[in-house]
Amino acid sequence: MDPLSDVLSLLKPRSYVSGGFDVGGDVSIQFPRHDGIKCYAVVSGQCWLSVEGVPDAVRLATGDCFVLPNGRPFRLASDPALTPVDARTMFPAGPNGGIVSSDGGGDCYLVGGHFTLAGNHADILLGVLPPIVHLQKESDKAALRWSLERMMQELREPQPGGFLVVQHLASMMLVQALRLHLAEGSRGGVGWLFALADPQMRAAITAMHDDPARHWTLPALAEHAGMSRTTFALKFKETVGQPPMTYLTRWRMLLAGDRLANSTDPVSVIALSLGYESESAFSTAFKRIMGCPPRHYGRGRIPVSPAHRAREAAGGDRLEAVAR
Repeated sequence: MDPLSDVLSLLKPRSYVSGGFDVGGDVSIQFPRHDGIKCYAVVSGQCWLSVEGVPDAVRLATGDCFVLPNGRPFRLASDPALTPVDARTMFPAGPNGGIVSSDGGGDCYLVGGHFTLAGNHADILLGVLPPIVHLQKESDKAALRWSLERMMQELREPQPGGFLVVQHLASMMLVQALRLHLAEGSRGGVGWLFALADPQMRAAITAMHDDPARHWTLPALAEHAGMSRTTFALKFKETVGQPPMTYLTRWRMLLAGDRLANSTDPVSVIALSLGYESESAFSTAFKRIMGCPPRHYGRGRIPVSPAHRAREAAGGDRLEAVAR
């Protein structure tokens, strides 16, 4: 798989709410804080989107798509100056796979999904995204049009299996939105997601994801990128935000955490499969990055500490001695 698919597979985004809002009249709807990601697109009409902590409201036009990855409260309104109404009073049951109407609808129609992410490491995706991902270029709208039209048809004309189809279409919208945002990120974004827009950095990251157990060295990764060792190391840190070996070690530990939580493989087998000949070296790296020893990880026993993640990021300048 490619790195974006790798990360999404690890986080297992699940659309537990997929459907649409059909809003009519002058209205302002305040939505509460949410977990996971919300991804919606405007099928017809227009409205304003305001997100807590973002100074300016965003005007959404027909065909626009927006992703809200940080869980902040937000507001959809025909006029930002209107007094908002709590969404929970307007839609007490929430959108549940169908179309929820307000005041007869007809003025602004949105479809999309709300995704939860598995595990304790959603920050590897959400941490590199801004509070609002707004896709409004005509080329972006064209890329999303098929999914939008198909979802609209499934919602308006329910068929057997339609709920599952709508969920998959919402997932397609999310992936397509991230792809388009990735392309936009080539103009200055920092993080692994934006680095994928750079062919040289993408080659190195893909190599690490394709073979995480390999005894990677800076020269070997630089060769994949077609660069000198020094230039590669500097550019990788500049675009990804951490040195190559730090990125590799963290990716290995995320893979290990997933296997510890979802398989019965012993620690020694997992360590060997990720390039560690010594279980003790693996356990030391795992505890430093994941916040607890591997034998205590998974099954909800010890959650990952955000402070541990912060310390790991702060120590990112140290190159790792991996696969000992």
